[in-house]
Amino acid sequence: MNGWILAATVELGGGGAAALWGVSTGPTARRVVAQNMTTSAVCPALLLLAQGYGRPAYVDLALLLALLGPVGTLVFARLLSADLAEEGARTWGLTWSAAGLGAVVVVALCAAVGPGRAMVKLLVIGALLIGGNVIASRALAGGIRGVRSG
Repeated sequence: MNGWILAATVELGGGGAAALWGVSTGPTARRVVAQNMTTSAVCPALLLLAQGYGRPAYVDLALLLALLGPVGTLVFARLLSADLAEEGARTWGLTWSAAGLGAVVVVALCAAVGPGRAMVKLLVIGALLIGGNVIASRALAGGIRGVRSG
């Protein structure tokens, strides 16, 4: 076991357990926020595992997850807008901590792989992950007109 795999295990253990707990318990707002944070927990872990095992295919999975995870959250925000308006989702603390984690992982991996095509792919994944989760969190908090109706 190397440091990349250890970091992925710790990150998945903490973030994955918190997301699983949030999805399986509590009101609808917490469940949707936890579903959104699942992307933020699994995507960086896939990047770390790709580096640890030397499997570039895991980076492709992370790219797909960074692209589709926030889209799924936006669909849930639209479909559950009445329930979310009643409960009021609180997302900003989790959003910025998840964005920080994603940024740290992407920067560390960019330093490890060096300049080239792999670094560009990592930067695209980081931008999608952070930007998508910020947009999805804003939608859950009612900040995008037409996504949540009060």
